[in-house]
Amino acid sequence: MSKIEQVLSKYNLDITDEEVKDAVKKIIAEKVHENDTPEVKKFLMGSVELTTLKTTDSDTSVLAFTEKVNKFEEAYPDLPHVATICVYPKFAKVVSETLEVEGVEVACVSGSFPSSQSLIEVKTVETSMAIKDGATEIDIVMPVGQFLEGDYETVVDEIQQQKEACGEHNMKVILETGCLKTAKNIKIASILSMYAGGDYIKTSTGKLEPAATPEAAYVMCQAIKEYYEQTGVQIGFKPAGGLNSVMDALIYYTIVKEVLGEKWLTNKWFRMGTSRLANLLLSEVIGEEVKFF
Repeated sequence: MSKIEQVLSKYNLDITDEEVKDAVKKIIAEKVHENDTPEVKKFLMGSVELTTLKTTDSDTSVLAFTEKVNKFEEAYPDLPHVATICVYPKFAKVVSETLEVEGVEVACVSGSFPSSQSLIEVKTVETSMAIKDGATEIDIVMPVGQFLEGDYETVVDEIQQQKEACGEHNMKVILETGCLKTAKNIKIASILSMYAGGDYIKTSTGKLEPAATPEAAYVMCQAIKEYYEQTGVQIGFKPAGGLNSVMDALIYYTIVKEVLGEKWLTNKWFRMGTSRLANLLLSEVIGEEVKFF
């Protein structure tokens, strides 16, 4: 067996889409209502990665976006601030120089986001430059085309090279689960991404449909659990794309709680990539509609 085959042989890959659907359906029916509380919603606010990844983004718009986070702490001192501001690499400097709130990370999507269709040399340079300009976290996209062809060696090699470019900074690997189709593929992609050095695994870019789904989240969390049991290394989880409601957030929170447990229920290990959700969660916590962000 190759080294990668040896790695994969340690994990349970005998999973079907149907059993995953049944498990998720059971969790949603039996457990979500327990977490529909003001305390959980406050926690979720602190796990939001406030994200702007628009073609129309500019220094001016990103600066204003960052200033909202600065002003939030003054407006709502008793509520947790967002975990992260997530932008394109060219705006890392704007965010890092404008951000005044302690404990908010500066994340950049990198490595030819969202397609990952570029030369590895270009991907690593982009990542290095984002770090140099102030990014404290990097989100990359797994090379999905190579994965679907079964070229796992290239997948691992590219992730490893981009992790080297990150240095000591955390790197999230986006699987683009909607393109992977099956639970087994999502499980394999999760394991390879963690093995190659990903500090988090993330569902989606938000640029393709379907984006995050509870079923994909369940499989990824199972992979994280097994990886932790095998290696002792704790890996973070980030659903992103298609988080349109507070109930969506509660479902992902519940899946993490039921599969991974309390150890993952911090804003370091559980993140949500979204912008619209920040206002929705804030409105629920405050008790009236608020459009702050």
